[in-house]
Amino acid sequence: MARDLLGMSMQHLALFVLAAAAVGGVTWVFLYPLLSGERHAERRMQSVAKPDRAATKATATRASPKLRRNELEETLKQLEASRKKQKNPPLSVRLEQTGLSWSKQQFMIGSGVLGAVAFVGVLFIGGGFVAAAGLAFAAAFGLPRWVLSYLRKRRHNKFLQHFPDAVDIIVRGIKAGLPLFDSMKVIVSDAPEPIKSEFRAIVETQTIGMPLGEACGRLYQRVPLPEANFFGIVIGIQQKSGGNLSEALGNLSRVLRDRKKMKAKIKAMSMEAKASAGIIGSLPILVMGIVYVTSPDYIELLWTTPVGRLLLAGSAAWMLMGIMVMKKMINFDF
Repeated sequence: MARDLLGMSMQHLALFVLAAAAVGGVTWVFLYPLLSGERHAERRMQSVAKPDRAATKATATRASPKLRRNELEETLKQLEASRKKQKNPPLSVRLEQTGLSWSKQQFMIGSGVLGAVAFVGVLFIGGGFVAAAGLAFAAAFGLPRWVLSYLRKRRHNKFLQHFPDAVDIIVRGIKAGLPLFDSMKVIVSDAPEPIKSEFRAIVETQTIGMPLGEACGRLYQRVPLPEANFFGIVIGIQQKSGGNLSEALGNLSRVLRDRKKMKAKIKAMSMEAKASAGIIGSLPILVMGIVYVTSPDYIELLWTTPVGRLLLAGSAAWMLMGIMVMKKMINFDF
């Protein structure tokens, strides 16, 4: 009996010792790093050995093609958004794009004076109030804006004519060792108008502290042409991502010259259609003039009777629709 009790007490003692050893081991595993400062030392080692986040990000941006592609896509999206804003520019912007020094108030005053002169002139020759009002409206709102559009288009054509040469000057200057800014100064000194004034605006804008990429991107705001947009994209991407600028601008110059050749080829191929449209559009007017000269009593029914005036208005509307359709068919956007 005593031997059995002794055996049980020894078993209980052994179990207690084993349990105490297990609890002590677990406690030692979890508490020793905290009490000894080992975990704090590891954190300090990691903080010292951890690379700089900004440097890592910059290195990853330079090294990862995916990140660079995303940056280029973001730049292109921003430039595309600025391009959409140029579809319907305000009157002050259109005046600036024509190269005129007029302000918006001066243009409005000139349009009003022109409309008043047309109104008084028609009344003076006995044309009637309705005819005078219609002609005054056309002279005040239609004619000045048509002239403005014509001057704007003419200036853009001159810009396109000399723009590839200006890009070639920049390419040769960069290959010769000149900075981009100094190459643009050469264009300001030697290039014809309107290239000279547009690049002068870039140089002056960059001189006051604006980054060169942003200054070149604003060229599209003054000259809303795809070629100017291409130039701003190339300079903006090069300023942000780096690269061989002379090669990029050389490729741009080649693209601009190819577009110029394509435009001339399209113009030559569509000239026959334009001549046909002009002949078809002017033929009814010429026939009406000849008939009026030979038989005035026969054709006067068109504007002396209600049915004739209705037919004349309908014919003019149909002719205008036909001319607009032919113009849409022979104009190419590329």
